[in-house]
Amino acid sequence: MSLLTWNITRLKSHYLAALFLVTLITAVLYLTVDNESILEERKTGHEEQKTYEEDQSNIARQNSVSRCDFFSGTWVYDNISYPLYKEKQCSFMLDSFACEKYGRKDLKYQHWRWQPHDCDLPRFNGTALLEKIRGKKLVFVGDSLNKNQWTSMLCLIESSVHQSTPKLVIQNGNLFTFQATVRQLYSFHIVESNSDHPVSHGLGERIIRITAIEKHARHWSDADILIFDSFVWWVQETTMTLLGESWKKENCYNETEPIFKEGYWGIATDREMMNLAESTIQKLQKRGLKVDYLNITHLSDLRKDAHSSIHRKFPRTISEEQLANPTSYADCTHWCLPRVPDVWNQILYSYIMNS
Repeated sequence: MSLLTWNITRLKSHYLAALFLVTLITAVLYLTVDNESILEERKTGHEEQKTYEEDQSNIARQNSVSRCDFFSGTWVYDNISYPLYKEKQCSFMLDSFACEKYGRKDLKYQHWRWQPHDCDLPRFNGTALLEKIRGKKLVFVGDSLNKNQWTSMLCLIESSVHQSTPKLVIQNGNLFTFQATVRQLYSFHIVESNSDHPVSHGLGERIIRITAIEKHARHWSDADILIFDSFVWWVQETTMTLLGESWKKENCYNETEPIFKEGYWGIATDREMMNLAESTIQKLQKRGLKVDYLNITHLSDLRKDAHSSIHRKFPRTISEEQLANPTSYADCTHWCLPRVPDVWNQILYSYIMNS
């Protein structure tokens, strides 16, 4: 990992504002990371040889990750190897993402495996991840989609650790500590706004302080790895309508198959904004900040079948008129668990393990 210290207050916020506008962006920032070894196996000549071989294997994996385009591929049905965990068996599962619990009968959405064109996506190993980030803080910052991914990460880790190691979990609000800290922090716009409250944020007119990030940043300034997602809150007024236009049906309600059209991009995907984010990240990299840009937009666009739709606990009462027309209240933003956010975390896992 790169050795560096990042002072969040020195980062000009207009760069950050541009960065977090990208659709379903996941950016991994490595901060104040030490390179201490987790495994102490370097005492004998045999162990030194073993370490050398492991180092060579690590180099090979790093080269594989750098050469592999994880973001170009197709969804393949696999009901043997996937899902990696069961909804009912994850003690961290939230009702917002528990589609099976809330009546979804078609469970094919759980079995689609993301297959890159030129390589294989490494299988998630929660025990290995915890060893890699032992004593460090992995923090998800953003909105409810970010919480969607965070919940997925907790379920993936839990499904690994309870099989081979005693599960020691310390919970303090939304902070969970295994061998490392895995936390989620609400910050809908990343910068300060009048809709920052995690529950009471349904305001008619939003006011955003585009140059003010310190209010939220002080809560994550000690993180070792940061994952940001804030897209929906920057385009909230148009997202649902655009999604409806991009699919044959009105929206995600009753969709049961992914999109297989080669080269497909959803109409809600703003390619110009993606280019802006990439340009901004390049500027950050030139300033010495280690950023990995994991653009999972395309692979997610293809999964019109995997949204929560009407199969979730809604924060508001559904009216009789809405119940008579399910498309009017279907949630086409969030994702059922397990699946699509699990793939985001598989890719994240690969980058962390090979960093």
